[in-house]
Amino acid sequence: MSLSLSSAAAIPSRTSAASQPQVAAASATPARTVMAETAWHSLLWLVVANAIGVLIAAMLLLPHINLFLNPWTYGRWMPAHINLQLYGWCSLPLVAFLFHVYGTDRSRFALWTRPALWIWSCALAIGAFSWLQGHSSGKLFLDWTGYPRVLFPLALLSIWALLTASFIDPSKLHPPATIASRIAKTLGLVCLFIVPFLIYIASSPAIYPPINPDTGGPTGASQLESTLVIIAILLLLPYGLARRKSPRSASLAVSWIIFAAESLLCLGLGRADVSHHRPTQWISLGSLLLWIPLIPLYYAAFDWHPNTRRWRIAFLSWWAVLVPTGWMLFLPGVLDHFKFTDGLVGHSLLAMAGFVSSLIIFVMVQLLGDDGWIFNGTWSFYVWQASVLVYVLIMFFAGWREGSNPAFSMIPGTLRNAIYTLRLLVGILMLVASLDWFIDAFTLLRELRPHSPSAPVTP
Repeated sequence: MSLSLSSAAAIPSRTSAASQPQVAAASATPARTVMAETAWHSLLWLVVANAIGVLIAAMLLLPHINLFLNPWTYGRWMPAHINLQLYGWCSLPLVAFLFHVYGTDRSRFALWTRPALWIWSCALAIGAFSWLQGHSSGKLFLDWTGYPRVLFPLALLSIWALLTASFIDPSKLHPPATIASRIAKTLGLVCLFIVPFLIYIASSPAIYPPINPDTGGPTGASQLESTLVIIAILLLLPYGLARRKSPRSASLAVSWIIFAAESLLCLGLGRADVSHHRPTQWISLGSLLLWIPLIPLYYAAFDWHPNTRRWRIAFLSWWAVLVPTGWMLFLPGVLDHFKFTDGLVGHSLLAMAGFVSSLIIFVMVQLLGDDGWIFNGTWSFYVWQASVLVYVLIMFFAGWREGSNPAFSMIPGTLRNAIYTLRLLVGILMLVASLDWFIDAFTLLRELRPHSPSAPVTP
């Protein structure tokens, strides 16, 4: 696991608060400011979502809190919590990645990234208020309804417009791009243009994904499809972040060939409602086990900033745990025992707080470069990783007990209350760690902001 890191001294430590202002003032650039502002927005939503998570954990332990906050009870806070994590914390670092890939952070349009980020955050805030008012489509991660269902896609379109303007800007002074690069970026813009409309359409309660009739959850084919989307992102990220160590790499070629083969397999499985007891479902999902060694080999083919080391180890370690446990939890008999229990809650947190969070911090640190010190506090790193590990273990244990005795999580008892108390405590620790990153991001941005671009800039 990522907690077994050795030779921590080899990882560059964050700059002290006393010396950081002089460093920022001496070399502030539009690109640094854009990345710092995006990190600030993403961390803001991480703190807010984590605070809501702590409240939710307290509600489970002390149900009377629901009566005190009525009508803003558990059922209304939950969609706000998970959607702010996904569309705030997890999505904005990818926006920073796109700013970098399309040169927005280094063009005259860098000035417009700040209002675009605020449009995104305002749309998200309006969405959160809507969910707390009880308005929801009822679809996990697609709770957009009413005005927020229109406002958030418009926020996405504002980002798309900014990327497109940066891409076609004739006055930019970046090095000439290759034909392959321009084609890839053009196709990327086409795909990104479709995303807001897909979110709007998919949020409709009238549209349903394939269903596993034995669990009411996703099928093996739909899980394979969604995981391949994540793998596609993993394969594409390095090309916009770092240089290859060698023009030719066997690991890169093999990875793309296997990805193409599994994509064809996914298409062959179709999108019908089908049980996890069908061998084709869990066997095809098992093909993802190939990616446990492939992803580390793939990322080893690129040069990375020294500040990314601990987060690179972290996300690859969580990946090595996420893939096999995800497959095992889908197996016949195992899923039947764990469905609708805290065990699946634990696995979801392993995916989001363990793997995804470590991955996007790795991306942000690579984009921030030397400014990546804001994420490299030793105590906050280990507190976050240890808290996620403890949370996952206790939820797996609680889920197993709950599968044998459904009343375990519903009826207060000594063991159940002890687990939920520990769950609350590790949630508080994760909130404190995220606050540490947010404060450091605010410190960095405060020193860079006087040097923010107020007029057209050149690289």
